[in-house]
Amino acid sequence: MPQQALITGITGQDGSYLAEFLLEQGYKVFGLVRRTSTVNFERIGHLRDRAELISGDLLDQNSLHRALEASQATEVYNLAAQSFVATSWTQPVLTGEFTALGVTRMLEAIREVNPKIRFYQASSSEMFGKVSESPQTEKTSFHPRSPYGVAKLYGHWITVNYRESYGLFACSGILFNHESPRRGIEFVTRKITNAAARIKLGRQEKLMLGNLDARRDWGHARDYVRAMWLMLHANEPGDYVIATGESHSVKDVLDIAFGHVGLDWREKIIQDPALIRPAEVDFLLGNSSKARAKLGWQHTTSFQELITEMTDADLELEEKNAYTESFAAAARNG
Repeated sequence: MPQQALITGITGQDGSYLAEFLLEQGYKVFGLVRRTSTVNFERIGHLRDRAELISGDLLDQNSLHRALEASQATEVYNLAAQSFVATSWTQPVLTGEFTALGVTRMLEAIREVNPKIRFYQASSSEMFGKVSESPQTEKTSFHPRSPYGVAKLYGHWITVNYRESYGLFACSGILFNHESPRRGIEFVTRKITNAAARIKLGRQEKLMLGNLDARRDWGHARDYVRAMWLMLHANEPGDYVIATGESHSVKDVLDIAFGHVGLDWREKIIQDPALIRPAEVDFLLGNSSKARAKLGWQHTTSFQELITEMTDADLELEEKNAYTESFAAAARNG
């Protein structure tokens, strides 16, 4: 009988890559999806015939019980959250409900339905925030600088608490920024690669950005979901920093993306003070030596390869969009 996994947030970037990976390992994959008026299955469209979707919500305890019972999952990957830092400033309470208390609801459901289930919690480098040391490790103190970071820190510590209090095999992956062509357009890397493609094709003139000097440790989501699986297959549960160990600025992303399409970003970018966060996180850099030593994990995609892949994917996407729009316009004009 194949192993069975339940993924919350399966329709997101990480969820789609994780579902692909688990299916390749022979798993039966279930995805928890919320009932909404418009459900976006774009990232998992190619998996719909191989992954079974279950209706549920991190705000609804009973639905989590039913999802665990229906899936008979042996592993749960909790990736669902309000995951956009900027939105957490305008919707801090909702962010707390999903990103913080949602973790508690899932842990409680596991404890009551089947405490032998192995649990992965998607923690975040945003928990470090105003960093006290660089690079950051599992022992670095936390100082989150956004409602999102605070909510993620609650989710992280409640996972540790349930592991220590109830003996659950519960792990937290403190993942640093990870991107891909499936990244949401609201995130700065995808915002840049998509704009580079659109400007190159004459579909956009300028791009507005906030802090260009912020530095992050960026990797590929495809590499990072593999680390999630490795954590649940370790001998003991634990918490792990997952990062490349390399720091790059927003300007570095601009250099690669715009340079790849033959443009000078300095001629196309407008800095907007309104896009600066109330409390900015200027510098994040992760040390994943624990994961490399204990899990045998390492990243395989370089920063240059990541941004280039994203830019190429957006060029292809925007070329299709341009064709579709011109075809529709021609049809309207008879």
